[in-house]
Amino acid sequence: MKLKQLSLFLENKPGNVRKACRTLADNGINIETMALADTEQFGILRILVKDWERAKEVFEKNGVIVRVSEVVALAVGHRPGGLADILDTLDAEGLNIEYMYGFFQQFAQTKAADIKDSAVIVFRFDDPDAAVTKLQERKIRILGSNELFQ
Repeated sequence: MKLKQLSLFLENKPGNVRKACRTLADNGINIETMALADTEQFGILRILVKDWERAKEVFEKNGVIVRVSEVVALAVGHRPGGLADILDTLDAEGLNIEYMYGFFQQFAQTKAADIKDSAVIVFRFDDPDAAVTKLQERKIRILGSNELFQ
């Protein structure tokens, strides 16, 4: 249920994000989602791709510093209060969020009504294993790679 996320450490200069995306494109690797955070001197480009091992290898061959971390993707009701309800649960369970980012995805090929028109929020927890256990106990819909990368 946990996903592998690649975090690329890029010097904060024009063209570096484009180069990272072009590297993946040139190697036939599709980006499912991404988030960019920056400081004055460098940025962290966080990406989810289906073949994360190959993407990591490609980046490392091109001199890009890459870190792999575990994240958890949740199906969140795409409605007012959908995220607030999830955050209420996370707080009640004492789960600490390091960061999160989201996107909307239509799961056209699924028959699961609970995710048909859901937003997807990707969470980095300080303890991903404990988070998965507690979320499963609360029946929160965790998305696996098969669902996310269909």
